[in-house]
Amino acid sequence: MIYEHEIPTGSKLYFGRSAKLKRDLEQVASELLYEAGFEEIVTPFFSYHQHQNIDEKELLRFSDEKNNIVSLRADSTMDAVRLITKRMGRSTNHTKWFYIQPVFRYPSHEVHQIGAEMIGEEDLGLSIAMSAALFERLEIAPLLHVSNIRIPKLLSEMLGLDLQLFEKGELQKLLALDIPWLTKLTCLQTLEEIEDLLEEVPLPLKEELLVLKNLAKTLRYTKHVFSPLYYVKMRYYNAVFFRFVDQNFTLGVGGSYDCEGIGSSGFGLYSDDIIEILIKRDGQK
Repeated sequence: MIYEHEIPTGSKLYFGRSAKLKRDLEQVASELLYEAGFEEIVTPFFSYHQHQNIDEKELLRFSDEKNNIVSLRADSTMDAVRLITKRMGRSTNHTKWFYIQPVFRYPSHEVHQIGAEMIGEEDLGLSIAMSAALFERLEIAPLLHVSNIRIPKLLSEMLGLDLQLFEKGELQKLLALDIPWLTKLTCLQTLEEIEDLLEEVPLPLKEELLVLKNLAKTLRYTKHVFSPLYYVKMRYYNAVFFRFVDQNFTLGVGGSYDCEGIGSSGFGLYSDDIIEILIKRDGQK
């Protein structure tokens, strides 16, 4: 029996304090992004193309009047980039865009996001700086993890390892191989450790570590660590990847990607988890 006051599992209800925090968060984010030269885009709730980026099992689907499959928006990044480059390309040449909108996943999950895309800009320094600036205005200081998805993939090919080993974080199996440079890579967290390891690792790995080193030199956010063996299957992020973590919450992620043949970058902040952190923090004051 479903009572009148019940809502589906995974859906969101904001009221009172939480609704005000949500409104304030979105206002602070939009002001910050406008100040940095971004323009806003609000994409349709419905899409013909979500299956190209999302596992179809995660989609909420139905048919339009011509029996074409339509999905509720499950991801904003690719739809936003596709609409900007294909549909709006003749009317704008702007390359920095943001959106504040929810996405929906099967069976009834609703996730509110603040996202930004920089079309043609692969340098992640700006994405990290923008995310950090928002957290600073909210007086939150999450830990920044910086990874390079290409490193686990290279190790998998070089050593004949299953990528699931990295996905599950079974790093003890790497340590058991007793390869000195691999042991150091497994434990690596700082720029200094990257620099010390560069001359020991095989050349393909050296090139990818140099990518992390070059990014590290641009970081102004000091509360960060490197996680070179972190791996998660991503729909489009394909190289350097970052995430902001606080109290077991992932508050945001970002990375570089390729869409429509254009190397780009962006980030997404999870409003629901940020609001949860703010409520907990304010409750302790």
